[in-house]
Amino acid sequence: MVVIAGTLQASPNPINQSTTGQNALNPNTLLIMGDSLSAAYGVQTENGWVSLLRNRLEDNGHDWTVVNASISGETTDGGLRRLPDLLSRHAPAIVIIELGGNDGLRGFQPSVIEQNLAQMIELTRDAGARPLLVGMQIPPNYGPRYTSMFAAIYPKLADSHDTGLVPFFLDGIYNQNGMMQEDGIHPSSQAQQKLLDNLWPALEPMLSDS
Repeated sequence: MVVIAGTLQASPNPINQSTTGQNALNPNTLLIMGDSLSAAYGVQTENGWVSLLRNRLEDNGHDWTVVNASISGETTDGGLRRLPDLLSRHAPAIVIIELGGNDGLRGFQPSVIEQNLAQMIELTRDAGARPLLVGMQIPPNYGPRYTSMFAAIYPKLADSHDTGLVPFFLDGIYNQNGMMQEDGIHPSSQAQQKLLDNLWPALEPMLSDS
């Protein structure tokens, strides 16, 4: 099992046409496209949920390579621009899309966020991989209209594109003592296991189906 840190760089090259529309060339490769929540911001890398995922995969007898292309501060636009090269180079069977939180915190238009995520889902499918969408919510101080529109993006996309969905990645974390760092935005080291537990029910069935 291999976990590759999120230092991969963008490339202007499109998806290699030899992989587009075909089955993934690396059936046991899982690609994570995320932001600081998946890049272990503020915690030791080995304590981050991605490293814990590696351990759980091994403990459950799943022989998977995990490519973590997550970058702190990443937006859906940045992820969309980086995704084609990553799909071409790694040909994953599963792509976890954990993006949108930074877009929301910056007040980006929900329609733009939705469009970017939809394109990432479509690129993933075109490359022969299966997408797993990770839902996010933003603080209520952004106003009820914007926060509700933002939260609705993920179930709407999961329904319209028939993808797996983690309803809310920070469920049972954001409002619990000791589970968030002092900035109130990033999960603490103690929360990493819960992040994995929130994601696992949606991911586990995909592992045996791939």
